[in-house]
Amino acid sequence: MQRGSDRLNVHRDDEMKHELQGLLRSGHPTRSEEWHDPEPSADDDPEVWTGPVVTGRGPRSVADMRYEFARILGRTAFPARRDDLIEALRRKHAPDVLVETVERLPRSARFSNAQQLAEAVVES
Repeated sequence: MQRGSDRLNVHRDDEMKHELQGLLRSGHPTRSEEWHDPEPSADDDPEVWTGPVVTGRGPRSVADMRYEFARILGRTAFPARRDDLIEALRRKHAPDVLVETVERLPRSARFSNAQQLAEAVVES
């Protein structure tokens, strides 16, 4: 027993699918009013809407670096030494720029959380 909408019979459903098939495959908007269509992105939209955020552009603040490290490493990576963090960043396919910034830190450095790591990266 099929449960669901039975307003139309099976033959009418197939007929409607056939009628709409050309519209759906065309790649054009299927709405008749222009105001229903989504707007394209503007020139002044944030960088996030145009693609992935790359960590190598321009000066970075502690908050930006903390966000990047926390996003990639999470809480389970801490506390950790520099070499452990480099290994974790590579394992999670972090951008090379981020890995290289951690590689420039002293070997004996130990970090309790992403905030300490971000401060050390920005200061170096």
